[in-house]
Amino acid sequence: MTKVLTVIGTRPQFIKAAAVARAIKQHGGIQEVLLHTGQHYDDAMSDIFFREMDLPKPDYHFSINTSTHATMTAQMLEGIEQAIIKEKPDTVLVYGDTNSTLAGALAASKLHVPVAHVEAGLRSFYMDMPEEVNRILTDRLSTQLFCPTEVAMQNLKNEGLTEPDRLVVNTGDVMYDAALYYAKQSAKKSDIVQKLGLKKDGYLLATFHRAENTDNKERLEAIVKAINTLAKEHTIVLPLHPRTRKMMEQFHLKLNCMVIDPVGYFDMLSLLQNSHLVLTDSGGLQKEAYFFHKYCIILRDQTEWVELTQAGCSVLAGAVKEHILHGVANMYNKQFINGNIFYGNGKASALICQHLVK
Repeated sequence: MTKVLTVIGTRPQFIKAAAVARAIKQHGGIQEVLLHTGQHYDDAMSDIFFREMDLPKPDYHFSINTSTHATMTAQMLEGIEQAIIKEKPDTVLVYGDTNSTLAGALAASKLHVPVAHVEAGLRSFYMDMPEEVNRILTDRLSTQLFCPTEVAMQNLKNEGLTEPDRLVVNTGDVMYDAALYYAKQSAKKSDIVQKLGLKKDGYLLATFHRAENTDNKERLEAIVKAINTLAKEHTIVLPLHPRTRKMMEQFHLKLNCMVIDPVGYFDMLSLLQNSHLVLTDSGGLQKEAYFFHKYCIILRDQTEWVELTQAGCSVLAGAVKEHILHGVANMYNKQFINGNIFYGNGKASALICQHLVK
């Protein structure tokens, strides 16, 4: 029996880990120990995902969420190290690009425990973004690099991370696994579209939460102004991240659209599937928009999902009001290019399990 310690801490990681946890259960040859750092901690950002997605209750649950990047990562390192010493896993499994990801990889490598990285090889080539630093360092520390795309594979090859002692494989994207599986459930379990009085294909779905946007007054103000302008002609539904709400209050900014509290995964899938178009700075939502054949306006200057911009399925608008408005106008009446050709066949989680036990 292979023992795997899984480190998660944020909303996107709960979604990815749920897909892999389901595959682990079906596989039968892996014992999973689940560690939640608490980076996302309240009900709307954490607990609801465990309930909805049947994620096992964490074996370890910290509450490390209110510090600077350095302090947060240091506190996570201390807790994860103790868990690794106690559990003696064969592998530490980490996801994505958060402080929880880096802390898990660092703690494991210091104790000479192999690290497996899901979503390896992604690059925005923007080092001011904390997530970019986290991904690069995590990939350097990992012995198993599970890439979601061929672009990610090429990035690792360009960086020389394809030595014989590393496993580098294109597994496909576990978020595609999750989207396929949970979309059927969301159609039965979510009534948020009806509750909000929305019409199918009759509204835009917007989210923004990244520090590069929320912590910069000029960028945040430009995004708010663009959304308020769009809201004069379109219904816009915006689940508001706690960080975004806090910074908008600090900068005295107000949204004139349908602002709602953060929602669970089923409600988010329902809102996405019934929307007309998406505006977001979320990496996960960029892909999910593609999964469900929605064009996406990316509220960032770079993206790690370059295959989507190259294919014309999404467009980079940054935090420039005119670019955001132009992107919506350009894509609003376009027919979507069908086909999920970039992210595997929906069986990435099963393939990851096969490699974990080798």
